[in-house]
Amino acid sequence: MKKEEKTNVMRILEQKKVAYRSYCYADTDAVGGVDVARVLGQNPKQVFKTLVTTGGKTGKNFVFVIPVEAELDLKKAAKAVLEKSIEMIKQKDLLPTTGYIHGGCSPIGMKKLFETVIDETALNFDTIIFSAGKVGYQVEVSLSDLKKVIPYKTADII
Repeated sequence: MKKEEKTNVMRILEQKKVAYRSYCYADTDAVGGVDVARVLGQNPKQVFKTLVTTGGKTGKNFVFVIPVEAELDLKKAAKAVLEKSIEMIKQKDLLPTTGYIHGGCSPIGMKKLFETVIDETALNFDTIIFSAGKVGYQVEVSLSDLKKVIPYKTADII
């Protein structure tokens, strides 16, 4: 990749000396994670999307990372973070809360460190692929290396 194509996520990974692979799909008409995985020849079960939620009672934000072809189970997700209920963050609140826009949200490099839960299916792979913090860019990182950058836990959340 050319230097000017580096995202903040890539810079953070390099700063922490974490090995990663990057992918660019900016020149494609791919819409949605499954489409992107298909265009890049990736296994959609290994490509993850980052979802941000708000706790019903506490109003705290939580980050969930799930396969692109799956849907977040709000009941399981709430249980994983010990909340009674959670809901998806309102789109207008995503950028001010995380620093990311819809479609370019990454679990790495958010404005604040939120409790993060990755779906346990990630454990089936040596690496997972997720947004590099900008629409059109992805990074592939091992879960053990990801631990060096953000704290997270795994749970059944889909």
